[in-house]
Amino acid sequence: MTGDSFTNKGASRKLSLTRQIFLSIVAACAAVAIVVTAASAVLFQGAFFADEHEQLAGECATLCSLLDRTDNDEDVLASLDLGQLRATLVAPDGHVLYDSRADASELPNHSDRPEIAQALADGEGFSDRSSETVGYVSLYNARRLSSGDVLRISVERASVVAFLSSDFALLVIISAVVVVAGWLVSRHLAAGIARPILEIDPASLDASAPYEELEPLVSRLNDQHSQLVRRMSAIQDANDMRREFTSNVTHELKTPIASISGAAELIRDGICRPDDVQDFAGRIYKDAQRLSSLVSDILMLSKLDETERVGERDSMFGPSERIDLMGVARDVAARLERKARKAGVTLKVEGVCSYVQGNARLLDELVSNLVENSIRYNKKGGRVFVWVLPIEGRPAVRVSDTGIGIPKEAQPKVFERFYRVDKGRSRDMGGTGLGLAIVKHAAAFHDADIRLESEEGVGTTVTVLF
Repeated sequence: MTGDSFTNKGASRKLSLTRQIFLSIVAACAAVAIVVTAASAVLFQGAFFADEHEQLAGECATLCSLLDRTDNDEDVLASLDLGQLRATLVAPDGHVLYDSRADASELPNHSDRPEIAQALADGEGFSDRSSETVGYVSLYNARRLSSGDVLRISVERASVVAFLSSDFALLVIISAVVVVAGWLVSRHLAAGIARPILEIDPASLDASAPYEELEPLVSRLNDQHSQLVRRMSAIQDANDMRREFTSNVTHELKTPIASISGAAELIRDGICRPDDVQDFAGRIYKDAQRLSSLVSDILMLSKLDETERVGERDSMFGPSERIDLMGVARDVAARLERKARKAGVTLKVEGVCSYVQGNARLLDELVSNLVENSIRYNKKGGRVFVWVLPIEGRPAVRVSDTGIGIPKEAQPKVFERFYRVDKGRSRDMGGTGLGLAIVKHAAAFHDADIRLESEEGVGTTVTVLF
C-alpha cells in the first residue's frame, strides 16, 4: 500500500462526536487537576510564608530586645542556640559584624540587601529570595538596634517546586484518580449528549432538534426532505403521465393506421368494387389527415414539455415578439370559416387590438384549437364568438359557443391529454384529444390564466387572460 493510500484513508476518516467530547472532557479534567494543584500550592506557600514572616518578626524583636540590654552583641549571638534560624549582625555601613553560619570577614557588604536597607530606613524590613539550595526560598526579617546596627534573622523554606517534587508520587496518584473519574464521567456525558443527536430521524418530515443549537440544521433537513418528497411525487406523477401518454399515443396511432392499412389492402387485392374505390380512397385520405394532425399535435406538445423542463423558451420557439391578438383571431377565423360553414356554424370575431409579448405560432395554435373545438362540438345552426378585449386590465381572448357543453364533473379534466367527454363522438368528428392540452401548455408558455365556464346543452366559454 502506498503513502498516498494511507493519506486518502486518513483523509476519509470521519471525526467522532462522542470521541471528541470524551477527549475534551478528559483533557479538561487533567488540566483542571494540574492547575488546581499548582494554584493550591502557590496559595499555600503564600499563606505559609506570611505565617513564617510573622514568626520571624516576633523572634527578631525578642533577640533585638535582648541585644539592646547587652554591650557585646556578637558574643551574645554566638552563645545562643538558634536552631534553623540564621542570625546576621550588620553595621550601619553594611559591613557584616557577625553571621551564625559563615565567617563574617568573608561576607560582602550587605547595604544593598532590601531588608537591610529597609530596616536602616524604617526600623524594620523583610524580603524573600531564592536560596543557594535548589528548590528552597530564604525568608529574611531585619530590625534596627538602638546602637544603629541591624539584626537580620533568616530561615529556609521549601518553594512550590520543592513542595511539588517532594509529593510528586502523591500528585501523580491524585491526577490519575481525577483523570479516571473524568474518563468515566466524560464517557457517560458524551454518550448522553450524542444519543439524542443520533436519534434524529432524517427520513421524518417533522424531526425535532434535541438541542437549540441544532434547530437550524434539523429545520433544514425537514425542509429538504419535504422538497425531496414533493419532487419524488412529481417525478412519479410525470412518469405515470408519460406512460399513460405513450399508451394513449400508441392506441390513437393504431386506429387510423389500421383503417388506412385495411382500406389499402382491399384496394390492392381487388376485393372492393370499382364504385367503392373512391370511398376507400377518401377514407384513407381522411385517416391520413387525422394521423398527420395527431403527429403534429404530439410534436408540438413534446416541444412545449421540453421548454417547460429546460426553462429556455427562445431555444425552442425563437425569440418572443409583440403580437396583436386581434390579428391572430382574424387569421384563425378566416382559415376556419369554411369548416364552420360546412358544420352549419356561424363564426364571428369582435373586439379591439390587444398586444402581448409572445410567440405567434403558439398563440395561433391556442386560438385555433379553441375555435376548432367550439365548431366541432357545436349544434347545427349554432354560433361561435371570438372576442379580443381587455378583461380586468389584462389582454384576453374569449371563445364562446352555443354547443353541447361539458358536464360539470368532466370540466377539470378536459385540458388533460387524450381526455374526451364522449370518445365515440370525438373520434367521429376528427379530434385528436390533444387540442386543449396544447391550449393549456401554450397559455403556460405565455404566463396566461385559463378560465372555463360551461353548461350542458347551453354552451362553453373559455377565456385566456395574458
